[in-house]
Amino acid sequence: MSDDDGSTGGGARIEAVELSRRFGPHRALDGVSLCIEPGETFGLLGANGAGKTTFIRLVTGYLIPSAGRVSVDSFSPVTQPDEVHALLGYVPETTQLYPELRVESFLRFAGGVRGLAGPDLDRAVERALGRFGLEGMARRLVGNLSKGYQQRVSLAQAFLHEPRLVIVDEPTSGLDPLQQAEVRGVLAALRGRRTVLLCTHDLAEARELTSRVAVLRRGRLVRLGPTAEVLGGDDPYALFRDDDPSAESEAGAAP
Repeated sequence: MSDDDGSTGGGARIEAVELSRRFGPHRALDGVSLCIEPGETFGLLGANGAGKTTFIRLVTGYLIPSAGRVSVDSFSPVTQPDEVHALLGYVPETTQLYPELRVESFLRFAGGVRGLAGPDLDRAVERALGRFGLEGMARRLVGNLSKGYQQRVSLAQAFLHEPRLVIVDEPTSGLDPLQQAEVRGVLAALRGRRTVLLCTHDLAEARELTSRVAVLRRGRLVRLGPTAEVLGGDDPYALFRDDDPSAESEAGAAP
């Protein structure tokens, strides 16, 4: 996979202020405040049910906050969803592809949904095929690809419109070691060029790719800071357990 994307750099800024979301009596996200700076690769960590997916859905505008606010480059996903969607690409944990389409046809469809057409669409698809090593798969049915290649297609569709923010949910889940290394290489090449919000259970992946991380537990922010500091203790997995007495008191201590 090529990491030469021709982008000029930058990235979008995410700001969340006392962001909360309830589902009936359950508070899935509880007063989370944090900023993700342009060009930063930021890790969102936590056990299942910690609130990671809820945070992502609030950033993308799929959900509306129960309280607080979130913005992407000062645009609100609630009141300015078109502006926000133009800035972001999203790679879900479970690939959402059309198995009956050929790879090139799927990418052309995805590009059209994002408003690309004519020569711009042609160039975007050609660039995506090359960037993710899919030239030889362009005429293959998506449903006949290995899981590794399907993940490449999922990544490719997120980059078609050259987004300033890329949200990636468990990008290497289920991939073999070589495929994991390839995907991580692509994400590592984005440092400083785009903002990457990486949601992962893999602490080694977070250490390799991110500069800062936030740890959520039961919807609350329990740690925020440089990756090496947050995950550098003797037992970093304690941050994810309910019996860790120090995590919540340290949430605001790290820069």
